[in-house]
Amino acid sequence: MMKRLDFRSASLDRRTLRAAVPRAAVNLAAAVAAVTPVIEDVRSGGREAVLDYTERFDQVRPESISVSSERLAQALADLDPEVRSALEESIRRARLVHADQRREDVTTTVSSGAEVTERWLPVSRVGLYVPGGLAVYPSSVVMNVVPAQTAGVDQIAIASPPQKEFGGMPHPVVLAAAALLGVQEVYAMGGAQAIAAFAYGYDGEQDSLEPVDLITGPGNAYVAAAKSVVRNIVGIDAIAGTTEIAVLADAGADPFLVAADLVSQAEHDPAAASILVTDSEELADAVDLALVDRVAATKHTGRVTEALGGPQSAIIIVDDLDAGIAVINAYAGEHVEILTANARAVAARVTNAGALFIGPYSPVSLGDYCAGSNHVLPTSGTASFASGLGVQSFLKSTHIVNYSKSALREVADHVVTLSRAEDLPAHGEAVSARFEQEVS
Repeated sequence: MMKRLDFRSASLDRRTLRAAVPRAAVNLAAAVAAVTPVIEDVRSGGREAVLDYTERFDQVRPESISVSSERLAQALADLDPEVRSALEESIRRARLVHADQRREDVTTTVSSGAEVTERWLPVSRVGLYVPGGLAVYPSSVVMNVVPAQTAGVDQIAIASPPQKEFGGMPHPVVLAAAALLGVQEVYAMGGAQAIAAFAYGYDGEQDSLEPVDLITGPGNAYVAAAKSVVRNIVGIDAIAGTTEIAVLADAGADPFLVAADLVSQAEHDPAAASILVTDSEELADAVDLALVDRVAATKHTGRVTEALGGPQSAIIIVDDLDAGIAVINAYAGEHVEILTANARAVAARVTNAGALFIGPYSPVSLGDYCAGSNHVLPTSGTASFASGLGVQSFLKSTHIVNYSKSALREVADHVVTLSRAEDLPAHGEAVSARFEQEVS
């Protein structure tokens, strides 16, 4: 079901491994070309353009893009009590974890009378995208809203694709999650048109939308492409690809748990990536066998089969655990699971991962919902330099420089020297001018 790659005796240098690990084929340029006209149309046509593209892509034209407060309240009132309880616990745990990410202002005394303060401020207004499509994602409402609220963002707007079966509104569980978190500004729009609307805003008699400063949240290739197009207008969190799981396992791992975890991420999307890295051929064989029954029994068999059989998924055989760690670090997966002996020590050697899940009782799906961690994570190898969504994503810092006259005098000659070295003498003269009267 999954192809097998033999990395035994392979070179473990970064260049070789990065070229060898499986990846989903991504043609961002084609997606950008497809969404650019949509974005331009929304920029010039505003609300009507959003509705036109909504009708074209979602086969529904809602009377109002903005979701009323009554509709939000009704969705929460109608929410299954068990689902509400699960969301409340997810929110509680996420708030605990994200509260510890808050940043404090710090003032550094460089010398007597010379202070630099780093001041942290929340972004004023954010647009949070919650995808629709193959699944329903109230969990993504939680993962976007909680860090934004914790950061102190004043205005939070949510966009989620309208659903024909729900009268052109987003899925009611998504609406209920927004209401549960106290978010009252929700829009029935998806795809590139939603991203463009967030970036440029629109006016309308029935509803209007003010542009945002930052757009966050996952989405399909067209949403990612749209975010890449508007990022010179607004901030974005990342250009995300489809979901990934990389499992590092040794001979002692339970093949049924490995198979279950590979399937759990494969059910997201036919392009989802599932990777197993192991030094045990016996485990690889056992996982292959376990997958046969697991895939046949799961609800989304077709989707899972396509994902596991795609070029982005594989079982990789390595010589030993050291080689396995090298492969995992080269892959830099969104979700990395460690199912080995001394799993905590092994995890400490993994330097590139969106999120790490240690041991048999920390599956990736726990992080998707109720671990307290965030599930909006870097994909496509970007975990080698990027972080997951968090409070920091919604903050911006400013350096506040406060020097006294004596403190400036202390460093004035250095400023003048460096300005001359860069052939920017007026820079130095702006400092010297402050002491010219003393000389005269």
